[in-house]
Amino acid sequence: MDGVEPATVVIVRLACFLSILIGMAVWELFVPRRKLVAGKPWRWTSNLSLVVLNGTLVRILIPVTAVAAAMYAGDHEYGLFYIVDWPLWLEVLLAVIAFDLAIYLQHVMFHAVPLFWRLHMVHHADLDFDVTTGLRFHTLEILLSSLIKLSVVLVLGPPVIAVVAFEILLNATSMFNHSNIKLPKQFDRLLRWFVVTPDMHRVHHSVIHREANSNFGFNLPWWDYLLGTYRPQPQKGHELMEIGVRTFTDERQVERLPGMLLLPFQHTESASMKKGYTSESQPGEKQL
Repeated sequence: MDGVEPATVVIVRLACFLSILIGMAVWELFVPRRKLVAGKPWRWTSNLSLVVLNGTLVRILIPVTAVAAAMYAGDHEYGLFYIVDWPLWLEVLLAVIAFDLAIYLQHVMFHAVPLFWRLHMVHHADLDFDVTTGLRFHTLEILLSSLIKLSVVLVLGPPVIAVVAFEILLNATSMFNHSNIKLPKQFDRLLRWFVVTPDMHRVHHSVIHREANSNFGFNLPWWDYLLGTYRPQPQKGHELMEIGVRTFTDERQVERLPGMLLLPFQHTESASMKKGYTSESQPGEKQL
């Protein structure tokens, strides 16, 4: 199987990534939702360095991309989409929705399983919530997510255009719904019927367990509505709510690249395997 994406796909994805990153960064600079508490230069350097590290290692360790897997499935007519001959537009629509449901379920799993929470905790440990938070994931989580994505592609056998579209869409919405932008309340209320908004997803980054275990959607908000994980607002309001993981508050540890990479291996209560959850504990955190 050829694991190399066509150059055009790589260029389009990179162009979309950079334009959205810059656009959201400018937007939140002029219309911020919250006052940031951590040093932005260090945070941005670390978060963006992690993106580069992750992208490089994924290419080396998992040379087969989701696009290449979709090409392979297409060449061999392999996957669920080849059982019925649907119109291309319908296959693309259904594939994007199916991918989004898979991402939602994966996200829930990374909160529910303590071992996976150790990895995903790096994303939540960010002391601030802005556009770069949407790109901040531990390398091992990214590798595992890439394998899950490949499995979904091979099971579905979706059109290549659907995979490209979803990856661009997911990347874009992740940066959008993690951004520190202020939207008019009425517009936010309307928009979150169709896409996860920053105010909707910010609740998920609360230090309060019941809030962090809600609003799992990255792109479509429907799964949270349908599966009972939707929470409209944080208890303390968006301006006063605490962002992060209670057991990791040292900026030098959670906002520096070496500390971020080592975070899952720290022995803290947030990764304990004992007893049950409490209402105020972190997801993956057990009461001792």
